[in-house]
Amino acid sequence: MYVCVCVCECVRRSCLSNMSVLYPTLLLCAYGFFSNMRPSEPFLTAYLMGPDKNLTETQVVSEIYPIWTYSYLILLLPVFLATDYLCYKPVLVLQATSLVVTYVMLLKAQGMLAMQLLEFFFGLATASEVAYYSYIYSVVEPAHYQRVTGYCRSVALFGSAAGSLAGQLLLSVAKVRLLHLVIVTLATASVAFVAPWFLPMPKRSLFFHKSPGAAEERQRGRRTSLMEKAEDSESKVPLNGQDVSTISRSSKAESPSSGLVEVLRMLFDDFLQCYRCRPLLAWSLWWALATCGYYQVINYTQVLWEKIRPSQVNEIYNGYVESLSTLLGALAALLVGYLPVCWAVWGELALCVLSLLMAVCVFVMDTLKDIWLCYISYVLFRATYMLLITVATYQIAASLNMQRYALVFGVNTLVALLLQSLLTVVVVDSAGLGLDVFAQFLIYGGYFAVISSVFLLAGLCKLASRRHSEQEVPASSRAQPESDLQSVLQPPADRT
Repeated sequence: MYVCVCVCECVRRSCLSNMSVLYPTLLLCAYGFFSNMRPSEPFLTAYLMGPDKNLTETQVVSEIYPIWTYSYLILLLPVFLATDYLCYKPVLVLQATSLVVTYVMLLKAQGMLAMQLLEFFFGLATASEVAYYSYIYSVVEPAHYQRVTGYCRSVALFGSAAGSLAGQLLLSVAKVRLLHLVIVTLATASVAFVAPWFLPMPKRSLFFHKSPGAAEERQRGRRTSLMEKAEDSESKVPLNGQDVSTISRSSKAESPSSGLVEVLRMLFDDFLQCYRCRPLLAWSLWWALATCGYYQVINYTQVLWEKIRPSQVNEIYNGYVESLSTLLGALAALLVGYLPVCWAVWGELALCVLSLLMAVCVFVMDTLKDIWLCYISYVLFRATYMLLITVATYQIAASLNMQRYALVFGVNTLVALLLQSLLTVVVVDSAGLGLDVFAQFLIYGGYFAVISSVFLLAGLCKLASRRHSEQEVPASSRAQPESDLQSVLQPPADRT
């Protein structure tokens, strides 16, 4: 009888646990799908430069689009801290509201100033994506992290692909106006706006609000890692723990409710500790450099396509291309786990070769000026980036706990946005050079070629260092028997 009661209790707890995971996961997936389903997105440039908004290419490229980059950069750190302090849900609601405001303005507002304000709200929505990808970790147990993360990311990609495909079909088959695509996008954003309100409010977060036993548990983990470090004289930077000096300094930040100063001090200590690890630094460097160039290419590709094949006189197929590139990128990301590559050995050279491939894709788009080659190059460019960013994500996250995972990815994104803002000011913005789109893409292609050169040098240096180490090992192993033989042949009196 006692055994039956125990079994029933275990089953009841398991069902309650599954329900506690299922409910927020379904709501979050619904929100991710509808918030990313934007049929008007592949045709935004054509819409802004068309009769509905009647803006010039210079206004769109040099004065409107850069506002998104600057807003994203300025808002990223405050939104990151606010997300954790407010326990995710309020920032998700803010993101949903920002998307609705963005598409209401895109539908109703007129003039360049209104479109610049629209880009600010879209930058706020983009910066708030951190809440979408981190909320689930505050309401489910660590055992479910991998599964629910896969669900959320897959649904977001599928929503983006479905939105692009729906927009193209509505435009090509149903012959609707671009204005109607904006209306449909506003409708999907309005559906997404409902979901965050029904999400359960988390009672803990990563930095400011911790569960009562989190501090003691992490301290025990640190002490364990320090003991392991003492036993292993060849251990590297302990990315899953901290050294003795940082434990005492961050003890205040481990309390269930931490202040801003303590959290910032803890983040800075963790930042210094993480980026001492050379492999993590190399992958983070590629992350920041490549993401900067990737954002620039996808932000201004529609302008390039519009110059090559004007939408006013030709049928365009941007939606098919965006949908296909998203799906192939997701497939490339899934194939990463099956590639027989030792990334620890060949990582830098792989980054060199694939970054060079991305540079070639951008040069083809810029110089040949054929719309079909542009489409093919764009699909290959995005798929290559998604493959590599998945590898970089895995290589960085493999040795990090959840707290440092968020920190490193946030810092990498911030550096990418700093570089992108600098590139935008110099190349795109009317306050800088204000180059035309073909000159811009020539620079972006050269930018990826420079990234390839950097990692070629890094890979060659790494292989040379490895070969030198392998040559030293046999030499030392040969020297050891000779010394042992000499010690044996020596008289006992000489050995003392």
